[in-house]
Amino acid sequence: MQKTIRVLASVFALTVTLSAALKPATAAPADRYLHVKVENGSEGESVNVNIPLTMAESVLPAIHNDKLHEGRVTVSDASFNGVDVEALLNAIHSAPDNEFVTIKQKGQDIHVLKQNGNIVVKIRDNTSKDAEKVDVTVPIRVADALFSTVHQNELDVAAAIRALNQAGQTLAITVESATEHVHVWVDEQNSQ
Repeated sequence: MQKTIRVLASVFALTVTLSAALKPATAAPADRYLHVKVENGSEGESVNVNIPLTMAESVLPAIHNDKLHEGRVTVSDASFNGVDVEALLNAIHSAPDNEFVTIKQKGQDIHVLKQNGNIVVKIRDNTSKDAEKVDVTVPIRVADALFSTVHQNELDVAAAIRALNQAGQTLAITVESATEHVHVWVDEQNSQ
């Protein structure tokens, strides 16, 4: 009987050891970084910022300065000019991918669209060939998080960063002119 128990215990130990060894390793999710790169060609200056999103999320609630407090920014009710942001975001969620707004006016073109779960804004200054170009791509779920407290006249920046950390490599903001280049993005690289 004891021999049977020892054999069963050995088989059990071997089974546990083999299953642990053969089980595919599950990698921990990689840290994601917010990158900001600003270059001013005419001045020969540049700024590079690389911040882990987890660090930004944990530091934001500790800042209490003017309108920024506990990871939220207080905005005046007038900033929304009577727009029900929650209803607007719900409508965007249910809408198919589409270009919602196109404004062409003297010197500037503006396009607002929904594409692959993102809100995309493109602004082109047409006053010269070296004029400014702005491209913004924001995951809709990041916008949802940012505006989750809008009824309290606040933008929840910490919630937006949490959502951004889960959204993948989709955030991109680019501003280009003849002399300046600004690029903001998120990825898993700790440097540019």
